[in-house]
Amino acid sequence: MADKIKTPRTKEVEFGGSLGAFLLMFVMPGTVLFLLLTCNTDDASVLRVPGPLPPLQSLWNPYALILLLGWVSLQAVLYILPLGTITEGITLRDNTRLKYKINAFYAFLVSGLLAGVAVMVQLPLSYVYDHFLQFAAASGLLSLTLSIFLYIKSLAAPESALAPGGNSGNPLYDFFIGHELNPRIGSFDLKYFCELRPGLIGWCLVNLCFMMKEVELRGSPSLSMILVCGFQGLYVIDALWHEEAILTTMDIVHDGFGFMLAFGDLCWVPFTYSLQAYFLVRHPQDLSTTAAIAIVLLNALGYIIFRGSNSQKNAFRRNPLDPSVAGLETIPTATGKCLLVSGWWGLVRHPNYLGDLIMALAWSLPCGLFHILPYFYVIYFTVLLVHREARDEHQCLKKYGLAWQKYCKRVPYRIFPYIY
Repeated sequence: MADKIKTPRTKEVEFGGSLGAFLLMFVMPGTVLFLLLTCNTDDASVLRVPGPLPPLQSLWNPYALILLLGWVSLQAVLYILPLGTITEGITLRDNTRLKYKINAFYAFLVSGLLAGVAVMVQLPLSYVYDHFLQFAAASGLLSLTLSIFLYIKSLAAPESALAPGGNSGNPLYDFFIGHELNPRIGSFDLKYFCELRPGLIGWCLVNLCFMMKEVELRGSPSLSMILVCGFQGLYVIDALWHEEAILTTMDIVHDGFGFMLAFGDLCWVPFTYSLQAYFLVRHPQDLSTTAAIAIVLLNALGYIIFRGSNSQKNAFRRNPLDPSVAGLETIPTATGKCLLVSGWWGLVRHPNYLGDLIMALAWSLPCGLFHILPYFYVIYFTVLLVHREARDEHQCLKKYGLAWQKYCKRVPYRIFPYIY
């Protein structure tokens, strides 16, 4: 029966269609290369090309690739271990619901324990900093290889398993955006695994390696480094602790698994999100206690908005009669669901994005105010979330119609109150 259900052709392409997809497959790796090379210059200026490009052979390091594959393999083993719980995703087009293993937080604890042992026995974790560009190249190669495998696999997938946004019929575009929605090998969900584990947990490990490099150079970690690693570690722990919430995100529900997400999960996240810590190793910053307290309070504000709004939304989705959300005002929709129009979701349409961006700013401030490079994340994330918000708006308008229009009139600001 499922094989008879066909995914309609994708009529509305994104990112500029096939031409945009083609360009992004070069722009994304090129951006990672540019940022890391610039970070390694004395002035870390983004206004000029960072010297001669390294020869291609210098980007190849078999040990970096072996270590990277070992890390991904470790996370895969932790994923399949009988730890955690099993939950179901949303109902698919064929009325089935996939099962997902919720154990990413346990994987983080085991990974953290192993990292702690590595520090205790004085393994040279600074090796990651010294060969970071080569690790990035290995990760890019792994992402491309996985993307090719995913596209080939998708050609044999049943029509019902294809992604609604990646079934355009254009091979280049579908390769980039992802042709199959939930590619699996047996019960091993490739997209779900990559979303939270190798790259996100790896982000924390990379930050630890940078901190150890700073200890090697200066005898102790700086306050700036401690704040950056602490803030980003909290963010990762929060995501892993609330792992089940990812099952309702656009990445899982709508986007296929292709080059965009594969490269994003395995290369973009660990090698650009860690840019502040990478920057601080070569460009140390003095941070006063007053400034540190102010930055901590800013991050706390962002986290309160981010976690409060997400928890409110998740509680309402699970049980609208939950005492924590039962008193909130709602707008009924034709689908039988209701839209929250008070609480955090009465402030702006995407309060979780607002909290995210406030935290992103707090992560960059410990790097000082004289370089734009450490602020790449908050700039990029603003563009990303504004674009994602536009995608959300489009999908919600199609899904909820008049109810969504009514909600938008009640809550006119999208992300930033009184601004946007």
